[in-house]
Amino acid sequence: MEVISFVASYGAWSWVVAGLILLGLELVLPGGVLVWLGAAALVTGGLALTLPIYWPLQFVIYGVLALGSIWLWLRFRGEGVESDRPLLNQRAARFIGQEITLDEPIHDGSGRLMLGDTVWRIVGPDLAAGARVRIISADGAVLKVEPV
Repeated sequence: MEVISFVASYGAWSWVVAGLILLGLELVLPGGVLVWLGAAALVTGGLALTLPIYWPLQFVIYGVLALGSIWLWLRFRGEGVESDRPLLNQRAARFIGQEITLDEPIHDGSGRLMLGDTVWRIVGPDLAAGARVRIISADGAVLKVEPV
């Protein structure tokens, strides 16, 4: 109720001050949402300064502008820049397609393989040490292999 009485008593200037505060908070808490809420408050304040709008209608205008601007921003913002290293944090997926020589045999459908500085668990058909295999998929930290 204090917000309503504040807006009712100070009128349009309360929207301008609130908009500037929200824009200032966007500098401290980046994320993109507060800038649209602040812009909606500034537009509402500007309308209230130029037109005789009662405070209940000011809240409706602010709500419509805030929701509309955030919806438009979420709908039309860019999806981001394509990475030049899309598998950066997917270590197992980086090995798919590589052909490797087994250091240890595969017994009962599973074994181990040294790739880089990591020992990986592998699954595939039983093969002797020294056989060439191709990594065909990854499930978590388990690599699936097939003979070449």
